[in-house]
Amino acid sequence: MKGRVLIIAGSDPSGGAGIQADIKAVTALGAYAATAITAVTVQNTLGVTGIHAIPPDIISGQIDAVLSDIGADVIKIGMIGSVSTAGIIEAVLKANPAIPAVLDPVLVATSGDALGDSDVAAFIQDRLLALTTLVTPNMPEAEALTGLTVTGEATQKLAGQALVRAGAQAALVKGGHGGADTVTDVLCTRDHPPRAFLKPRIRSTNTHGTGCTLASAIAAGLAQGLDIDQAVTRALDYVWMAIKTAPGLGSGNGPLNHAHSFKSPESQ
Repeated sequence: MKGRVLIIAGSDPSGGAGIQADIKAVTALGAYAATAITAVTVQNTLGVTGIHAIPPDIISGQIDAVLSDIGADVIKIGMIGSVSTAGIIEAVLKANPAIPAVLDPVLVATSGDALGDSDVAAFIQDRLLALTTLVTPNMPEAEALTGLTVTGEATQKLAGQALVRAGAQAALVKGGHGGADTVTDVLCTRDHPPRAFLKPRIRSTNTHGTGCTLASAIAAGLAQGLDIDQAVTRALDYVWMAIKTAPGLGSGNGPLNHAHSFKSPESQ
């Protein structure tokens, strides 16, 4: 086991998204997962029906407990939920500038339920992006963070470049919300031209937790010493196969198969 990932995110009791998906993905790729839970949600494949925010001192305590003992090679941030929690995360990233941060700006669940408000989006844009190694928005999240209309590869590039100009070292603008037969994800960085990653679309309703899973898979790769291109490539391959082999659980947007057998050149 190589690479330590501290995951700061919400809990999903159905196991498809949030902390549960994060732990599964990081573990499947051979890294070590530790967690700080920001919120307990009541949700399943049909949607979110309740959210209980964890008190700020408990969130801080969880983070301190991990960093002071286990440590972390990467911090992965998922559901923030509130501005007070965002402030805690900001302080942690400022206090640990040597630890790369992967930010999945979770604002809306796959079901369409809100997991963050406009104040959280503004806080991410104004204060967290500058502390972020990689931000991984889907199309609606990229629109919320940039004010641009994001409909396909060209506008994904514009949004990614805007996020980098806003302070992020890199941005992966995901294309899963598009309708084309090919899913295009666009990686923008400070030092290289935008790169598009293409995958054949799997027509499936088993997509619960794809964003959480992808960001955590990337975080695992970075924690293991892969560069961003390598970590993104491996993570996209992992998530694509997790969707393809999904178990078909639940009556709505089903979970992925996080435990599928996965090998790639980068993981050898």
